[in-house]
Amino acid sequence: MDNIFMPEGIAGQDPRNERHYNTPHGTFPFDKIRVEDYEPAFREAMKRHNAEIDEIVNGKGDVHVAPTFENTIEALEYAGQALERVGAVFFNLLEAESTDEMMAIAQKIQPELTAHANNITLNDKLFQRVKAVHDHYDGEHPLQSEQMKLLEETYRGFVDNGANLTDEEKQKYRELSSQLAACTLEFGQNVLNATNAYTLLLTDEADLAGLPADAIEEAAAKAKEKGGGGWLFDLSAPSYVAFMKYADNRELRRQLYLASATKCIGGAFDNVENIRDTINTRLAIANLLGYKSYSEMVLRRRMAKNAAAVFELLDELLAGFTPAAKQEVAELQRFVDGVGAHALPLQPYDWAYYSNKLKDSKFDLNDEMIKPYFELENVKKGIFGLATKLYGIYFKKNAEIPVYQEDVEAFEVFDRNGEYLAVLYTDFFPRTGKRPGAWMTEFQGQQVRDGQQTRPHISIVMNFTRPTATKPALLTFDEVNTFVHEFGHALHGMLAHTIYPSLSGTSVYRDFVELPSQIMENFLLEKDFLDLFAVHYETGEKIPAELVQKIIDTANFHVGYACLRQLSFACLDMAYHSITEPFIEDSLKNFETRVTAATQLLPTVPEGMISPAFSHIFSGGYAAGYYSYKWAEVLDADAFALFKERGIFDKEVAQSFRENVLSRGGTEDPMDLYVRFRGKKPTTEALKRRCGIVKC
Repeated sequence: MDNIFMPEGIAGQDPRNERHYNTPHGTFPFDKIRVEDYEPAFREAMKRHNAEIDEIVNGKGDVHVAPTFENTIEALEYAGQALERVGAVFFNLLEAESTDEMMAIAQKIQPELTAHANNITLNDKLFQRVKAVHDHYDGEHPLQSEQMKLLEETYRGFVDNGANLTDEEKQKYRELSSQLAACTLEFGQNVLNATNAYTLLLTDEADLAGLPADAIEEAAAKAKEKGGGGWLFDLSAPSYVAFMKYADNRELRRQLYLASATKCIGGAFDNVENIRDTINTRLAIANLLGYKSYSEMVLRRRMAKNAAAVFELLDELLAGFTPAAKQEVAELQRFVDGVGAHALPLQPYDWAYYSNKLKDSKFDLNDEMIKPYFELENVKKGIFGLATKLYGIYFKKNAEIPVYQEDVEAFEVFDRNGEYLAVLYTDFFPRTGKRPGAWMTEFQGQQVRDGQQTRPHISIVMNFTRPTATKPALLTFDEVNTFVHEFGHALHGMLAHTIYPSLSGTSVYRDFVELPSQIMENFLLEKDFLDLFAVHYETGEKIPAELVQKIIDTANFHVGYACLRQLSFACLDMAYHSITEPFIEDSLKNFETRVTAATQLLPTVPEGMISPAFSHIFSGGYAAGYYSYKWAEVLDADAFALFKERGIFDKEVAQSFRENVLSRGGTEDPMDLYVRFRGKKPTTEALKRRCGIVKC
């Protein structure tokens, strides 16, 4: 069988035609892809990409033409789409449906991909053509704003990847970037392997005290799947969170917490030295490119612009939320003392458990009361329905679209006029080979070329509680929140309406990308939205008004502590990436303790650290950017205030958000897009009011 990535008929590589496969909307035929397809497909795609670059640089045959926007910038933008297709499938499945064979391929192919990318960005002849267009565009044929943005981003992309370096420096850049790629890949695989490696098998039913029936049933199913009896708990989010929140056995909570807190510290999946190598390599790259620190290099192309602005934001939030956080800790300690728990002082593995107990006592509300009203199918209808109410789009499941795993579903997405918009894949449940957490990604981006529209294929991936033998998948409120968050990212991708793929959808500044996701979370605290879909999975009874009010009343429960926890991650990230000299400290633990001290209100566990499993900054795209989550909270609170003012389903506000934020991608400076929607720049006031830090 021919390699499925290189089907007959596209040898000439026409990326304008999305129907490379005989599937609905040209979606990938996952059922036909073999592991052995990947390596030859990568190499053939790189070969084609090189040929396209050669044509841009040298022209066709003996015909050499002067560089123009069309024959250089646009041609470069559309080059390499065969490679993008192969990479989209492989790296998305490496995260969601990985195997040992795929990990081995990743280790082998990543250095080749890094070298390939460097060969392009360090191609001096190519850069000189790009530079000629950038420096000498005479304006005789004025570029549209999106074209100007593409030109600037293309030029900056070359410069930021070493195009202005000397030959000797370019060689050094190649070595450093290859080393960095290897570090980040290894980091992520170590976290996945360490997560999968740990299990807590219980055989004494007494150890299950406090756990809800769903968690016990799921643990029994996991143990059975492993070929044994008892109850098996692990570090996947549904299992870990449920145990830490409900298990009465404090010693077992401590064991599970330590397993999580010491993940990737020593042993076969150690990431400690990897961290040193990563941050020092990033610093070396930044220095080579003329920057004092990695954060200086990164932040110049973010809304924050520089580290001083980030630290100003973090300090403002720390000052605003610390008093509330300290009150919360003191109140919880008094509660623990009052129930005679003898847990003095409170430890990190006590927080979720006793916080949940206190919330129950104050508000008479817990996950088990809420979950029957959040059956996954109903939640799906509600969240899809929210997009319909706001933007007029609707979803239709299509079983003919191939999927990469039996749990995955595929939906066609249509606009209000019936026009096809996108394909959306949903992947909800944890499994071996799937990394922890939740994320949105794409298998195909949106673009317009020669007047022909290519629509996106978007995927949202999560790790929710599975259905059991006796119950459907019933979600906690946090899981529903995760769903609506990732769906917001999906909307950003599905509603994209730009020309160029590198500026489309979520291809925006890192500290802007969380706005479309986090604004969606606000709707979960609105009774008018919950009333649309939250019904009891057995009786069909609508969620009671008093239960909705309790959800609203508890929205700010321990909001101070949660804020400081996020600030601890952001402070750690900025500390690592603002160093101006190589990191030589003997102890990462001491470094962590020092830079996060102001955010820590509970004793730290001597054995534990954040960094070795901090995937966001060491294998994801959030290096010098974790603050983005807090910055996005500022944005989303400020933006949702307009929805609250006009009505949460107001179509005029929603249409403005769609046109000025969701559809525009990275075609303009994000602050310009935001101000066009909101009418003003954001402040922290709306966030503080929403959290109760500043009274209305």
